[in-house]
This record gives sequence, structure tokens and C-alpha cells, in this order.
Amino acid sequence: MSRKPKKLLNNPSDVPLEQLEGLLHACNGKLTKVEGYSGVICSDIQSDRVIVVTGGGSGHEPMFAGYVGKGLADAAALGEIFASPSPDIIIETTKAAQKGKGVLFVYGNYAGDNMNFDIAAELLEEEGIQVKTVRVTDDISAAPLSKMNDRRGVAGDMYVLKIAGAAAESGYDLEELYEVTAKANFNTRTMGVALGACSIPQTGKFNFELADDELELGMGIHGEPGVRRQKMTSADEINGEIIENLCADINLQAGDKVCVTINNLGSSTYTELLIANRKVHQELNARNIQVYDTLIGGYCTSQEMAGYSVTVFRLDDELQKLYDMPCDSFAWRK
Repeated sequence: MSRKPKKLLNNPSDVPLEQLEGLLHACNGKLTKVEGYSGVICSDIQSDRVIVVTGGGSGHEPMFAGYVGKGLADAAALGEIFASPSPDIIIETTKAAQKGKGVLFVYGNYAGDNMNFDIAAELLEEEGIQVKTVRVTDDISAAPLSKMNDRRGVAGDMYVLKIAGAAAESGYDLEELYEVTAKANFNTRTMGVALGACSIPQTGKFNFELADDELELGMGIHGEPGVRRQKMTSADEINGEIIENLCADINLQAGDKVCVTINNLGSSTYTELLIANRKVHQELNARNIQVYDTLIGGYCTSQEMAGYSVTVFRLDDELQKLYDMPCDSFAWRK
């Protein structure tokens, strides 16, 4: 008999709405739901600045609504599990949050999100709301460096949103905000490894199959194909290969300064995350690359997928200053 996902839920169709209600309660009034739409906005946005709007499919909690708050995104438009928010959700969420100084969209590079956010941007422009867009493209497994614009956005979204939110709060105008956010995206790279499948609550089935003695290097957060499938091996072998690929892709040099995230894709243990972090730090130290900050936990998940991703975010003086600014959201307080 084939194995089935096991989750403690109510009606599977109500999962996005019910988890959003739970998030709102957890934020103690710091977030406001957009009436009639699955969007949230920060309850206290300065009235004289550009705003940052993010969004995407539910199922990756705490991404995306978990990054709405002071010093991060100002609003998030949310779709069904693993599905893009519709243009009307994006439009109404943006209109509820915008302050007349322009809007920066920041979201992961997926076909449905690209289409719906582009439609929303066009319609908002027709209403006199200026919009620019940065698509996060940190997943090095999705395409070669020569086709970086084809890469997926995964856990690196958090760093890009951190820089965008801090810059917006610092008074950057829309063009300046776009430029520094695009720079943050270019300086962010991620690679993951999957050990077990995720599922969509409504289907009651796993999205893919991995044998008990297999892993997949570079798998995407919805189960998109990675670099290769192979037999299980040691943590050090896999994590050494991940950090080697990340360093080569971003061309890290001795003396560079980075932030590191070891991101739980859903059901991996802290034991595994910490063992991965050990090897990542060993490899970076051997290359004389300074680790400025380390984050370990579930920052961009994929339901119950077993595995994790490693993200490196290279800092320069401007990015470090913005990274150091405080932030306060459900997912990240600094």
C-alpha cells in the first residue's frame, strides 16, 4: 500500500484561509487583512515613502505573509497552496497599502507569479500608481549563470525583502529602491537537497517520489527537477558540494563577507541543519570568507518536504548597512 501524507487539518480547501487567520492572531494587530481578499498589509506604514509588496503561493510559510512588518515587506498578496495570487488580489492589496510614492514588487521568479504580477502592475499604472519589479532568482540549480533570469526564487527571497524593506524605510525613491533590491538579488545564491516529498493538502498525495535510499540535489520547492538523483551519502559530501557550487556561481573571493541561511524545507531536524551549518562554515573559513551572520530554521518551507537549502548573501557596505537595520515580522525580528 502506498504511503499517504498525514496532516492534522480541518477542510483541506480552507487551509490557506485558516493559516492566515492564525498568522494574524500571532501578530497581535501588527498586520491587517485586506477586506474580501487574501492579502495582508502592515498596520503602520510611513505615509511618505515607496512601499514594498511581495506575494506568491501559500504553502511556503512563513513566506510570504510572515515577512510583512517593519523593515521588511509592507504587504503580501497570497494565493492558494503552491499557486500564484490572482491579479485582483495583488491589485487590491497594493491599493490598500500604497502611499502615492510608488510601489516595488518583489517575488519569486515563477511563470504564474510573473504573469499575474505583471498584469497587476499594468492595471495599477493605468490608475496612476507607479510600479517597478524585482524577481528573485537565487536558485542556482534552476538554470546556468548565463540564464540567471530563468532561475527560481527560493529562500533567498528573505534577504532581498530585508534589503528592500530597510531601503524603503530609509527613504530611497522608487528607482533607488529598485537598484539596491536588484543588487541584493544578484548577490544571493541558494542550493537545496531533498530527501522526501511534499504534498498539497487537497490532493492527499505526495507531489513526487524519492526512494528511501535516494536524495535529489537541487530540487525546487514545489518538487521541480534538480541537478541529479543519487543514493544517500554523507552530510559532509553533499554540503561540501553545495557550498562549492554556491561559491563558484557567485564568485566568492577571499575577504568577501556573507550571511548564511540553512533553511529547513519542512521536516528536517535541527540536528541535520546544524551538521550542515558546521560543514558550510568549515568550507567558507577555509576560503577566508567571513560569515557575518548565520540564520538556521524554517524560513521558506514546502509543506512536509524533507531536506534543506543553503543560501549565501554577499554583503557590500551599502547592503550591510541595510541588513543591520531592525525589522519586526512574524518570521524575522532583528
